[in-house]
Amino acid sequence: MSITAPLSPSAAADSSGFSRADREALDTTIAELRAGEKTWSATSLTARVALLGRTHAAVAAVAREWVTTAGDIKGLDPQSSLMGEEWISGPYPMLTSLGTLMHSLQALAARKSPLAGTKFGTAPGGRTTVKVLPHNAYEAILLHGMKAEVWMPPGVAASTATSHAGIAAKRPTLTHGIGLVLGAGNITSIAPLDVLYELVAANRVALLKLNPVMAAMEPVYTKALAPLIDAGVVRIVQGGAEAGGYLAHHADIAHVHITGSAATHDVVVFGTGDEGRARKTANEPLLDKPITSELGGVSPIIIVPGDWSPRDLKYQAEHVATMRLHNGGYNCIAGQVVVISSAWKLKRAFLAELRSALTRAPARPAWYPGSASRVAQATESYPDAQKLGEDGCRLLLSSTAANATPMKQTEYFSPVLGVVEIAGSGQVFLDNAVAVVNDEFTGTLGANVLIAPKEIKRLGKGFREAISRLRYGTIAINAWTGLGFLTATAPWGAFPGHTLADIQSGRGVVHNALLISAPERTVVTGPFRPFPRSVAGGEFALFPKPPWFVTARSAAATGEKLVDFAAKPGWLKMPGVFAAAFRA
Repeated sequence: MSITAPLSPSAAADSSGFSRADREALDTTIAELRAGEKTWSATSLTARVALLGRTHAAVAAVAREWVTTAGDIKGLDPQSSLMGEEWISGPYPMLTSLGTLMHSLQALAARKSPLAGTKFGTAPGGRTTVKVLPHNAYEAILLHGMKAEVWMPPGVAASTATSHAGIAAKRPTLTHGIGLVLGAGNITSIAPLDVLYELVAANRVALLKLNPVMAAMEPVYTKALAPLIDAGVVRIVQGGAEAGGYLAHHADIAHVHITGSAATHDVVVFGTGDEGRARKTANEPLLDKPITSELGGVSPIIIVPGDWSPRDLKYQAEHVATMRLHNGGYNCIAGQVVVISSAWKLKRAFLAELRSALTRAPARPAWYPGSASRVAQATESYPDAQKLGEDGCRLLLSSTAANATPMKQTEYFSPVLGVVEIAGSGQVFLDNAVAVVNDEFTGTLGANVLIAPKEIKRLGKGFREAISRLRYGTIAINAWTGLGFLTATAPWGAFPGHTLADIQSGRGVVHNALLISAPERTVVTGPFRPFPRSVAGGEFALFPKPPWFVTARSAAATGEKLVDFAAKPGWLKMPGVFAAAFRA
């Protein structure tokens, strides 16, 4: 997504067609939201729960149209297993987030914390952890073996986390103006989830400006968010870069949230061209209001060497291929660089399986704008890149110490996967890998670690100490960080501490349906092997091959069943979900 600097409100129509009439229409929409803010301020927590409940029903009613439209945007065959991605990353997280937000607001209405009854633990560095997955009995069964915990910053006690949970929803009458959401162009749940966070966690009414790539989703979003739109607290508009710039700098917009690239963020904050670059260098923002952001980056996949079986090698190769190829490779959280030990005896066998997995993954269109140019950029940096897949558009890049910088510092946002080798085994390798990805990779959104259970046991406390040193907003152990995105209770965003002038993967968090105040990171953990091999290998985990794997044959059926379950949970629906999932 690219947004240019703002236009003067008095300017005539420019070459893009953004006219005075367009600006007046946006002004009218903003005026409606100013009135809507008064409505929202007067809406009690109990009434907000009811409103979110009606929105939940509206999302469920439009789920199939949502998925079909998303598939059309991405050029997917309606009968393809890849349609499962649209069920699982579209209406599913929207439904689960709405359900959890309702429970959080119900707790606040009863003068309780959304974290009341939650299990707390500890992590290295004097950190308190909050168990967020599984969060209920349904999740304990549906996602058996999958876990997630939120780590608070060092020194934050469980009592503090509990008392502060709720954020701005703790004072519903104290609203905070109009929040502008500059929507993402890749995953269809991102924009509406960001709207929910503005509305509930920040207590701001929300104006969603769609990314032009997602223009066809407007009728779906309008139906899904109809209760909020009818209440006057949400509006949806279309437009290109000029509309986005005009809105971001509008006097009546109190806050901006953007999902996109660091370059787009810098244009919004500092402006375009030489003047914008000069402002950034001087740290003199053009934007005169708060901005939060989720901006992607280069996500590492750290492979801790161990004694893996041939089936382990194949399964984890498919896991890595999924991290890169899900949604065609157009994910902010896509795994981009495999960090592997040069001393691992199974290195060549794993890389052979990885090439095979990248080749076998279902073919799909390169649907996101600019993909070809980014693939070409990678090819220019790595002319010996292996071209894989039916059309040869998937690249596997190998690097040396002398030429690894481009893949470490360029978010390719396309089906490009790199490999970096570093020295060491065991704890030495893991410590080296943590140092390399912290210091040399761009971004802090997410990091993945794949490690056999025996190695975790052998490393002992050194393993968790290493995890604590990873400076990433979501860390996935034997899982993909995408699971963190899908978990309604988990905060989603960059590691805290970035500045506007060095934004990396952004500032602030979204999702976070338990309304945890100022979290540091989320750590998700999955089984190293799928059921039944998980149990045979000593892991009590009944989860099969995940339906988000690009090689999951029953992904579409499983995704649809999961959405139906999230729309109206019930124990009698579980056998159907399991039956579909175990056909993966």
